[in-house]
Amino acid sequence: MRTTVTLDPDVETLVKRAMRERGLTFKQALNDAVRAGARGPAPTPELPTYDLGEPFVDVTKALRLAGELEDQQLSSRLARGA
Repeated sequence: MRTTVTLDPDVETLVKRAMRERGLTFKQALNDAVRAGARGPAPTPELPTYDLGEPFVDVTKALRLAGELEDQQLSSRLARGA
């Protein structure tokens, strides 16, 4: 089918990028984009999950500890003038 399509500037940029990167014609790039959009998002693969059991260390204050370590690192950098 032949039709006239008016593309928004950002869509034109995306189609031209696909043409350049994948060596496609305008028609191929536009058809691929329409097909991908009509199919919808790609299905998310099912990933296996595992029960790791109870942690060996108390992780309830892990974020606070990470923040304190980051503060110490920043302080030492400032002291060195880096």
